[in-house]
Amino acid sequence: MAGMWLEKICIWGWAGVDLFFVLSGFLITGIILDARLKSNFYRDFYVRRILRIWPVYYLLLFLDYFLLPLIFGGFWNMLDKVRSGHWLAYLLFTQNLFAIILPGTIGPTWSLAIEQQFYLFWAPIARRLKLNTLLCTLGFVLCASPFLRLAFAGRLNPTHTIAHLDGLAVGGLIAVGIRLLPSALELWKWIARLALLCGLSGIALMLNRGSAFTSTLLAIGFGGMLLSAVLPDGFQMYQRALQWRPLVHVGKVSYGLYVMHILVFAVLGGYVDKYLDPLGPAANLTIVAIRLVASIGFASLLWRYFEQPILRLKRYFNFSPNS
Repeated sequence: MAGMWLEKICIWGWAGVDLFFVLSGFLITGIILDARLKSNFYRDFYVRRILRIWPVYYLLLFLDYFLLPLIFGGFWNMLDKVRSGHWLAYLLFTQNLFAIILPGTIGPTWSLAIEQQFYLFWAPIARRLKLNTLLCTLGFVLCASPFLRLAFAGRLNPTHTIAHLDGLAVGGLIAVGIRLLPSALELWKWIARLALLCGLSGIALMLNRGSAFTSTLLAIGFGGMLLSAVLPDGFQMYQRALQWRPLVHVGKVSYGLYVMHILVFAVLGGYVDKYLDPLGPAANLTIVAIRLVASIGFASLLWRYFEQPILRLKRYFNFSPNS
């Protein structure tokens, strides 16, 4: 895709992680608030998060460090690959905090590390604080985030948790806000519109090489998109578009797709890219199409035969009612 118009779009794909954090902040904060009075809260919350995140994560590590090197390079190649792994960081979900070089196939796991840290620290905070206090706390985190990036510029990894709190804060603010003011529909519609305008400002900054405020504005814009999707009697055309069956399916398998897509690309590279890449722009578009079909197909199989059976175990950890 180098030199093609499509490249100008794809190089900003990182912004999708900000959307992922907004959704996560909204969903996880909502789960905590709705279940915080239940008994066995911590057991059920953390076990359910483990069932959702860990199996696919550790499957990626197994495939990338053990199975695929063994298949394509033999035992000694596998052993060399295993020795190169940052295993303590992987096990503790801290690979985003240190200046370590991750294989490209493991690259997406930095955001999973942030998610795990978020679950660990946010659950006890959100469970204990009153809604008004939570709202102020999240507002402070959102406002402070770009200034933290400025203050620590050059001293922290770009993937450090401190540099990516905006989206989690925006999602959390929406989750808390709609519980404080559930009937203020017109107010939320205006907030959604203003948030979308902030997002457009973030896009303008992003296209102009960005700044410390880019991620904050984009996160607010993604918050506007989220509000537009969840408000009753909201932006109906947008809501109908989100119900398009292929899009719903991609959303269902999105976790496996996100975690595994670079691994799929790497495997395809030796068979598809190798022969098509020298043939020019049309061949490059064919590579993109093959990658999309293969990665979505693999994620769909992963969902049906691996993720879904494991997620059925969640029924044993359904936040017991108060005794």
